[in-house]
Amino acid sequence: MTYIHKPVLLKESIEGLKIKEDGIYVDCTLGGGGHTEEILKKATKGQVIGIDQDEYAIERASKRLNNYGNFIAVKNNFRNIEEVLNHLNIDKIDGIIFDLGVSSFQLDIPERGFSYNYDMPLDMRMDKSQATTARHIVNGYEENELTRILWEYGEEKWAARIAKFIVQEREQEFIETTGQLVSIIKKAIPKQARQEGSHPAKKTFQAIRIEVNKELEILENAVKSAVKKLNKGGRICVITFHSLEDRIIKNTFNELNKDCICPPEFPKCMCDHKRTLKIITRKPIIPSEEELKENRRAHSAKLRIGERL
Repeated sequence: MTYIHKPVLLKESIEGLKIKEDGIYVDCTLGGGGHTEEILKKATKGQVIGIDQDEYAIERASKRLNNYGNFIAVKNNFRNIEEVLNHLNIDKIDGIIFDLGVSSFQLDIPERGFSYNYDMPLDMRMDKSQATTARHIVNGYEENELTRILWEYGEEKWAARIAKFIVQEREQEFIETTGQLVSIIKKAIPKQARQEGSHPAKKTFQAIRIEVNKELEILENAVKSAVKKLNKGGRICVITFHSLEDRIIKNTFNELNKDCICPPEFPKCMCDHKRTLKIITRKPIIPSEEELKENRRAHSAKLRIGERL
């Protein structure tokens, strides 16, 4: 089967990077390689590094981009951006992009257990070498912890009820598959509420995926590490698909844009924090109406851009 990957906000993010022909660039979320390929087309005399923790993404993108002699694929988590670049003897870079969330092909491969549209083993790992899967969370977390995750990461208003139903069901038998989980969610959400909006399992699956892969926990430090590696004038582009992701990026950019981050009650600055980032997008860039029609996965996408001072 061929998996079609449509990069979201492609034109806007590539323009935002202000790519130099001889620059060094990093795609921290290689995925299908769409953003990376566009960077390679412009940085013809430079170098482009693609990072992904998903081995299948590395294999696919490497095949797709094997005609580009200046491309390097690295299997790692973007939280280790400094370590990756130091290993490659790269001190500074000219641009970096993050396209957060789950990749199209991860959703489209049923066996990965990301999708509520197929009945498959509960997995949802982006890095298949890690031990914790969605199965561990669904069957092992206490009810109050499940409620917290569904509420915070999924913004699911039926979080407490869904968590209660999960706990009740797993007392009878282990919840092994996505199909079982979808069935439980449908039981938990009242019929009328299920008929409104998107698929009733969408928010729960999103929340569990974020918890499995610790997606939000690593974000702030990863962005700070990335900015640290940028040359003066280098750009960072971050595409988010979730309000919590966007809030973390916005707050991190704002912090890097300040000379002092001391609490307001301090009589004078004690932090010695220096402004390192100029914010290019005061308001995030969102997909055009045309892109929204062509690519359903562009909904809720936001792009924020910063420039190293």
